[in-house]
Amino acid sequence: MEFVKQPATMKLPEAWFTGDAWADVIHRGEDPLRARANMVRFAPGARTAWHSHGLGQVLCIVEGVALIQARGGRIIEARPGEAVWTPAGEEHWHGAAPDRFMAHIALWEGDDVNWLEHVTDAEYDSARTRP
Repeated sequence: MEFVKQPATMKLPEAWFTGDAWADVIHRGEDPLRARANMVRFAPGARTAWHSHGLGQVLCIVEGVALIQARGGRIIEARPGEAVWTPAGEEHWHGAAPDRFMAHIALWEGDDVNWLEHVTDAEYDSARTRP
């Protein structure tokens, strides 16, 4: 057993995020265990660009109201204690509601992330639903 040195909190890049978001690495596995876990904190209205993960992603909501949308689907609202799975290759985005900070733990495997275009304000402001 060993303690793992954690890197400093990092501001996430404008190329991949609209608004302010920060990440703390919880775990960054190397082969053969390639599991990744980050605590990601979003300012109100902040969100990722459209993207997909080669092996999928789980988002565990810790604080606030998360907005999550798969390409072609409705925006869903997720709350603390809820988890959302996005399958391998599914284009999606996630972020904070416009009036609340949001934090989630993102879990995925490997570095196979395909970053796409930014989510437009019209897409962000479209109808929402609860699962």
